[in-house]
Amino acid sequence: MAERDQDQVPWSLWGSYLPERQWGTVREDYSADGNAWTSFPHDHARSRVYRWGEDGLLGICDSECRLCFSLALWNGQDPILKERPFGLANGEGNHGEDLKDYYFHLANTPTHSFMRGLYKYPQQRFPYEDLIAENGRRSRDQPEYELVDTGIFNESRYFDVFIEYAKRSPRDLAIRLRVINRGDQAAPLTLLPTLWLRNTWSWGYPDEQEQPMGLKGDVLQAQVGGGLGGYELHCRNEGRWIFTDNETNTERLYQQPNTRPYQKDGFHRYLIESEQGAINPQQSGTKAARLLQRTLQPGEEWQVDLRLMAQDETSGNEAFGPETDALFVQREREWHEFFAERVPNLSKEDRLIHSSAAAGLLWCKKYYGWSVLRWLDGDPTSPVPPAQRWATDNAEWQRLHAHDVISMPDAWEYPYFCQWDLMFHAVAFAVIDPATAKQQAMVLRTPHYTAPNAQTPAYEWALSDPNPPIGAWAAMRIFQIERKQNDEGDLGFLHAALRKLILEYGWWANRNDRGGDNLFEGGFLGLDNIAVFDRRYPLADGSRIEQCDGTAWMASLSLNLLNISVELTRTEPEYADIAERFVYDFVQLALTLNLPGNRGYLNWDEQDGFYYDVIKRPDGSTEYLRTRSVSGLIPLLAVASFDVETIKRLPVLDVTQSLSWFLHERTSPDWLLDHFGQWRHDRLLFALVPEQRLRRICERLFDESEFLSPYGIRALSKVYEDQPYSFTEGSETQTLAYSPADSPVAMFGGNSNWRGPVWIPINFLLIESLQKFGHYYGDDFKVEFPTGSGCWMNLWDVSLQLQHRLVNLFRRDASGQRPFLGDVELFQNDPHWRDLMLFNEYFHGDNGRGVGASHQTGWTAMVCKMINQLSRYPAPGAPSSQSADSH
Repeated sequence: MAERDQDQVPWSLWGSYLPERQWGTVREDYSADGNAWTSFPHDHARSRVYRWGEDGLLGICDSECRLCFSLALWNGQDPILKERPFGLANGEGNHGEDLKDYYFHLANTPTHSFMRGLYKYPQQRFPYEDLIAENGRRSRDQPEYELVDTGIFNESRYFDVFIEYAKRSPRDLAIRLRVINRGDQAAPLTLLPTLWLRNTWSWGYPDEQEQPMGLKGDVLQAQVGGGLGGYELHCRNEGRWIFTDNETNTERLYQQPNTRPYQKDGFHRYLIESEQGAINPQQSGTKAARLLQRTLQPGEEWQVDLRLMAQDETSGNEAFGPETDALFVQREREWHEFFAERVPNLSKEDRLIHSSAAAGLLWCKKYYGWSVLRWLDGDPTSPVPPAQRWATDNAEWQRLHAHDVISMPDAWEYPYFCQWDLMFHAVAFAVIDPATAKQQAMVLRTPHYTAPNAQTPAYEWALSDPNPPIGAWAAMRIFQIERKQNDEGDLGFLHAALRKLILEYGWWANRNDRGGDNLFEGGFLGLDNIAVFDRRYPLADGSRIEQCDGTAWMASLSLNLLNISVELTRTEPEYADIAERFVYDFVQLALTLNLPGNRGYLNWDEQDGFYYDVIKRPDGSTEYLRTRSVSGLIPLLAVASFDVETIKRLPVLDVTQSLSWFLHERTSPDWLLDHFGQWRHDRLLFALVPEQRLRRICERLFDESEFLSPYGIRALSKVYEDQPYSFTEGSETQTLAYSPADSPVAMFGGNSNWRGPVWIPINFLLIESLQKFGHYYGDDFKVEFPTGSGCWMNLWDVSLQLQHRLVNLFRRDASGQRPFLGDVELFQNDPHWRDLMLFNEYFHGDNGRGVGASHQTGWTAMVCKMINQLSRYPAPGAPSSQSADSH
């Protein structure tokens, strides 16, 4: 890692960067109607060349995705060669896009020096048609029909396909496939370890030329553009090389004659359709594979070894031999030792969870390429894209030019960057790889991504959507985590981050005050369908929703920027004037949210003791939308406190003195004086939520009949399970009910649901805020946890209890079950499944079952940070997770 970070040795040249889905993405959509799923469906993927990337199953590529390696399989039964994971398009799944294959990220290191993945490949015909048809019949209030539900894994009739990568050097990778027949019958299997070139030459640009691969003896050779150079792929096992070209099969897709004799789907047609002419007998092409076939007896293991190496590293270096086995042993040992050193003293159970989450986080670093201007204009050799796309919001992002490895939320279900997700990913990276954490936190804030108005793109489906502004939080947390590890904080990173974030802050500030109320305007803000009405739009009668979390997010942003500027004043006092700006802004936002001013209403409802959205009508009248959700908890996130030494160095933080002129202008300054002028334990508090309101919110927050789940904080109060909330405004009536798992409404489409499940990222932000309040109040502030239990504890201990509940999503419970696996007996009890981890997008609010995207190992990988903290500070009354590591 040190060699990589100091630009001495390019250890990150190769990695698990090959995307797991490229079809069905916006950047590959060249249709007139903008329906990416139907424009480029799964059925096209094997036959149609991608414009902006590639995809495969547990594969690798270089950091520019020019040369790609992945594994294809055929069990002799399937109608389609298994080259990529299969799932349902958004309109096919009863809860949106939905992965239907089972694969697992088992190991990975920050430099990708050792990687291990596992794919569960059925021996019977893959039930593509059944999965599509049955999910199509099911409504949104029914569970998804999964591959395991088809019975295809009965009698363990499947192959465990392990794939491992070990780097000898940055351009020399040993590859090992291990296939095990888990069934009780002999079963045939075809393996196609495949190497191919991303098609960069068909679009009409003179700097990209086609360079077919060929053979030298029994070694596959490739010359790769973009400065990557020459590579060779060796295979230790008996077989033969077959070739085709990475070109579109226009005859199959569009009933137009092919201009080239060999196409992308050549291996599929050769094996499954017995089309001998589908492969090139001259053994040349831009896509090649080693054809390996075998019938495996029950329990038999088949090992295949390959070596991908730069041609200038082959001299005197045997591709296979005893040193290959030793390399895998050494790299696996280094993987164990690295994580044991970064987060020591974990139990065997917590080590499994931690290493699995970290592996998923690292596997989901994927190449992402997209030039929006070229996407709008079209390429010289391609038809002109439809004019309609110039009328979309994405057309405003013509300067977005992505050509990076980016941490994806889920490399199949969300195979693109998502801005606010990425900030959680970056903080999760900070414990294991600070350099990557810093790069990921800022990549979307470089000139290649930001708009001229300084907005940062949200995600490719809607680049202009405003996501919760947590970039400053992420930057400060990465700085603090790295400083705790090595006693040195990266001030250079903090300086650079602040400059970018201040530009972005200007964009956020200019979204303020749509209605003259001095309230920050939110819109989407990432909480999808949490509200009774869609908060992005005015209602039919012109009424608007004034969001309680909009101003709170802005206050949190200003406070996090204040924290950064305060930190920088330790060595550079000139940052004091920037700190002063954010002090003033935060105070103004606190007053806006907590006092009615000239608006005549508050988002705080004294009757219920909670922050609510308010519906504001054209005639000026207002009414609370009394739905207790995490949007009403967002004000808790805006909290910080400063010690005596810091305030002496930076007197502007003492608001009662530095803003005395501001107070003098107010006829009733009592609230501000009472709230901002209080010292506790030699600390001064900056918080959006006053003490008495905090106490009232905590009563609901820790009430098991409201927010507190056995597995964390629910997104919506459970009271709406038996008492759904309905509201009528004009001609519109909507009802909101507690839904602990899959979304019952299609407000945002897809598989997202904020009406009851446990979402780890929001839980993590709440936990950190409780710790900040606890640091200020100490034992002076205790709450019942759970409410009504008679058990009183301070907020620091409450935060540990919440982390304990969240980690318990993945730990075995007293009956030996892992809650996130739900009630699937195979997953819970079979020895070949029960310790395999998936890190879902969110979790059932009552039983903890994993829901949504299954590899959401970006923000759900925050569980790594929780395990890290719990290893040092066990939750009161909870069993300690500390014990000797077991490898």
